[in-house]
Amino acid sequence: MSGEDGAAAIVAAARALLGVPFRLHGRGRDGLDCVGVAALALGRAAPRAYGLRSGDAGRAAHWLEAAGLRPVAEGQAGDLALVRPGPLQLHLMIGTGAGFVHAHAGLRRVVEMPGESPWPIIGWWRA
Repeated sequence: MSGEDGAAAIVAAARALLGVPFRLHGRGRDGLDCVGVAALALGRAAPRAYGLRSGDAGRAAHWLEAAGLRPVAEGQAGDLALVRPGPLQLHLMIGTGAGFVHAHAGLRRVVEMPGESPWPIIGWWRA
């Protein structure tokens, strides 16, 4: 699968999860968190030991590398954004080219939001 085809497949897989309920450590259609969305959309294994509040970007980078992702300087559709919504919180979102798909804890479901990230992007990762 070429880069463009792979990116389109990742975006399609992420969008197929829209509306799935939010559940911390969720890994299926009965509930997902941001790690679960990333794992399913990218077809990767997810780490098991993490909390909702973890500001350790180095640890997150290690997990992403262990899952076979590589850091890239700029994100494109199908790439994973590691963002910081708060001082002690990290979050993962799938870039769509027009916005992001992610598990929104406040809305209690997987959503797609248009535009730029409302949170600082720590890094981009590509499958």
